[in-house]
Amino acid sequence: MSASPSIELDEINEIPPDVYRRRWVILGVLCTSLMIIVIGNTSLNVAMPTMSEALGLTNSQQQWVVDAYSLIFAGMLFTAATLGDRFGRKGFMQVGIALFGAASAYATFFADSAAGVIAARGIMGLGGALVMPATLSILVNSFPSHERAKAIGIWAGIAGGGGALGLVLGGWLVENFWWGSAFAINVPVAIIALVLGARVVPTSKDRHPSKLDPVGALLSMVGLGLFVYGLIEAPKWGWASATSLGVIGAGIAVLTGFVFWELHSKSPMLDVRLFKDRRFGVSSIGMSLVFLTMFGFFFVVSQLFQLVLGYGPFESGLRMLPIMPVMIIFSTRAAGLVERFGARTIVTIGMVLTASGVFILSFLGPTSGYGHVLIGMFVMASGMGLTMTPMTELIMSSVPRDKAGVGSAMNDTTREVGTTLGVAVLGSILSSGYTSNLGGAVTGLPAAARQTAEGSLAGALGVAREIGGTQGAAIIDAAKSAWTDGLQLSMFIGTAIVMVAAVIAARYLPGKVGTSTDEAIDLDDYEDTIGDYDGLSIAAGD
Repeated sequence: MSASPSIELDEINEIPPDVYRRRWVILGVLCTSLMIIVIGNTSLNVAMPTMSEALGLTNSQQQWVVDAYSLIFAGMLFTAATLGDRFGRKGFMQVGIALFGAASAYATFFADSAAGVIAARGIMGLGGALVMPATLSILVNSFPSHERAKAIGIWAGIAGGGGALGLVLGGWLVENFWWGSAFAINVPVAIIALVLGARVVPTSKDRHPSKLDPVGALLSMVGLGLFVYGLIEAPKWGWASATSLGVIGAGIAVLTGFVFWELHSKSPMLDVRLFKDRRFGVSSIGMSLVFLTMFGFFFVVSQLFQLVLGYGPFESGLRMLPIMPVMIIFSTRAAGLVERFGARTIVTIGMVLTASGVFILSFLGPTSGYGHVLIGMFVMASGMGLTMTPMTELIMSSVPRDKAGVGSAMNDTTREVGTTLGVAVLGSILSSGYTSNLGGAVTGLPAAARQTAEGSLAGALGVAREIGGTQGAAIIDAAKSAWTDGLQLSMFIGTAIVMVAAVIAARYLPGKVGTSTDEAIDLDDYEDTIGDYDGLSIAAGD
């Protein structure tokens, strides 16, 4: 018999033959389910300006349209994942898809006020919290270890780069229809995912579930909710204000209480001792820092394209699209590179590439063309692709298969905290740089107009158009210059953050992911064995 990869005997016994045979089809359905969440969030970015104008949203209401999702999503992740592990991951994923699709349909056809859109986004957050950890934990329970990294690479590529597709689709719909159509794209995809999920995705759950941990669940929801809320509102309140420090501090205090509770609980929702494992702890920190920079970039580049370079929503989305194939290609290649060179080396190289791409973007100016952005995006996306797959695999490999939902929730939590930090921190740095550099260009304006111009680049452009003439043109030039000064500062800070993550990875990540020496059998023998099960299929609910 020809040489072939081998898989561990205990793994084969854990994966039913029909699941093993259909594992790649299952992965396709899981990625479709994941794509709903990714597209649903990024399409909102291009719809926001039109939606704000149509509904007359204030700045605070616009913020809550975004924040309602983040708060509920972050707060519910651990609880949703733990319940999925205990009662069945497939069922929770299907419920989450249904909630996300229904809320999208409501936002598309019925929401006619800020309250309606905010409520819909909150329900989407709940749906997302049910879906994301379930997709990754089902993946882990459908693939043997020698293929898991490749499957995770595809999952990570969709999770990281798929948002560009949402920008394109959302931009085209908003330009040709109405703002609510940006939510409409979620509805047919949700229906497809529900039908395919019912027929294809297997049910899996913890075979030896521990008791529920309601105190831990409550502490995690309150702690993460307060912490994320403080990060979101800190740019408005002031980072050093008593309110910001109080809310963020309260979140940290509750999360500290969560840690102490989990350490002394007989059935902890999250075994916090996992953080002693460098695979789990260092990868979690690294993932947060990388996503901080990536979503800080997404936050500013949409404004760059539309407000500085003058592209429409659809054109802006098209120019973001190259991120998706680049990230998927490098994410899937990362698994083989890690096997050859080790996780520490590949993650460190990926982070250095990511920092290099962001550094290139830190030189953008008001007259820079798309080519400059494209070069920076390509380098950044390739680095992120190399980084996300091994870090996700390290997190998941450090958690028992039956507890995959907890590992997945941790992976998703690091991404969400990083995303929120990226928008809050880098967005705040950009805003501060913009306001301080706008200076004398708006000094002589009436107080209300000056306040509007200093509040945002979009506000300054609106004021300039109302004034018109030479003065209006001068305000436009000054505002774009001041904004790109703020962008440069934020991207430079982002570069430094990723380099810190690279140093941490180089110093503390393990060189190789540990492999078991348990009895192994030949993969070809197993492929022959499962041929006897051709008549079996996965029925809905099995």
